[in-house]
Amino acid sequence: MISLFQFAQVVEAAQLAQDSINVMAEPVAESINVWELAVKGGWIMLLLALLSIVGVYIFFERLMTLRKALKRNPLFMERIHDNIKDDDIKSAVNYCRNENTPLSRVVERGLKNFRLSIEAVRKGIDNCANLEIANLEKGLPILSTIAAVAPMLGFLGTVTGMVSAFWAMANAGNNIDVSLLAGGIYEAMITTVGGLIVGIIAIFSYNYLVTLVDKVQNDLEGQIITFMEIVHEKKELR
Repeated sequence: MISLFQFAQVVEAAQLAQDSINVMAEPVAESINVWELAVKGGWIMLLLALLSIVGVYIFFERLMTLRKALKRNPLFMERIHDNIKDDDIKSAVNYCRNENTPLSRVVERGLKNFRLSIEAVRKGIDNCANLEIANLEKGLPILSTIAAVAPMLGFLGTVTGMVSAFWAMANAGNNIDVSLLAGGIYEAMITTVGGLIVGIIAIFSYNYLVTLVDKVQNDLEGQIITFMEIVHEKKELR
């Protein structure tokens, strides 16, 4: 025979099991989407969004420019060599203008100074090459600044968010509710994440573009050496 006490224990265990099943069967709260998270980040998220837009524009604009600069006509220096050998500097200059690349503009400057001394030709080429590299680097300092500023803005959002949370807690007195702190904590955490994401993407983009600029510069220096050898050869024959 089961005692009343044992029966009560069985009923209680069954009730606990039923409660556990009911809890597990409750629908899970819908997860918050990215837009809602961004909105909860406050006004700093607007600044981060603006920085990300500027960074994306600079990256793709510079990427297209640098890829175009890296494309080189394999017959370019051969054509220049033939024109110089035939003493047809005018045709070589026109050919450079039609090419319209950093290398062609540098060679064009050298051709315009071709009648001068070797030193003058080299100086003109070096100055033109420095200008071309500077033009290719346009926008990169801004991208570097975004990489540095975005995380700092995120940390600023963390501070303002925590200040907002503690301010709400102080004004609540003894009636402290988690919902009062939620807004400030959201702002603190979300702006930090947003700032780090924008900063990390910006620094990777900056370093990639710097690598492409270095490739263009190295290629340009190699072609300048080839051009100066052609100039030396022509002047020695005179």
